[in-house]
Amino acid sequence: MYSNNAEWSSYSLMHFTPTQTHYVESDEKVNPDDQGYSWRKETFWIRRDFEQGTMHDAITMEGKVYQIQDSIRCQDWKILNDMKEVAGHLCMNASWEDTVKQQKIIAWFALDIPHSGGPERLCGLPGLILEMDVNNGAMVVSANRIESKKLTTELDLPKKIKGKKSTEQEYQKALNKIIQDATKEEQPYFWSIRY
Repeated sequence: MYSNNAEWSSYSLMHFTPTQTHYVESDEKVNPDDQGYSWRKETFWIRRDFEQGTMHDAITMEGKVYQIQDSIRCQDWKILNDMKEVAGHLCMNASWEDTVKQQKIIAWFALDIPHSGGPERLCGLPGLILEMDVNNGAMVVSANRIESKKLTTELDLPKKIKGKKSTEQEYQKALNKIIQDATKEEQPYFWSIRY
C-alpha cells in the first residue's frame, strides 16, 4: 500500500460498434492530484471483431508484451436472475469461474444493448457487459457513462506493435507457468500479471 489509500481507481475506455470492441486504459485520472501508477504505463489493449470471429490483444505480463492473435474464445457463463441498473441500463447478472487465476467473476450485462462484448477479456453474453466483479469486490470494473459518437480511429490497432506474437493457448500456458512458479515459491502471483 502506498500512503493511506485502501483502494486504487483508474479509468478505461471501451469503444464499440455492432460488430467490434476495443478496450484500452484511459489517460484520464480519477483524481487530478493523484500520481497513482502513472509511472507504470504498460501495454494493454483488447480488441474483438465478432463479425470475423477474431481477437487481437496486447497484454504486459512480467515485463513482457504478449500479442495474442486468435479466434475469439468467450467464457462459459451461467446466467443468473438478479437485476440492477448500471450506467442507466437495466442489467442481468451471470457468473463464471476462472480456474487458472482462481477467481469468481460476476458480470452484469445490459438487456437493451444486444452486443456480446465487455471489459477486460470478457465476452459472450447476450448483452454488453457493463460491470464485472472479481472475487466479491476485490476488483470491480463498472461503466459510469455510455456516449453515442461517430468513431474514427478508436477501433484501429496501433501502427507499431511490439511484443511476442502468441496464440491464446500459448498465452494461457505462460500465465499458468507464472502462477504455478509463484505458488511454488509461496509468492503472490498477482503483482506480475493483470488482475
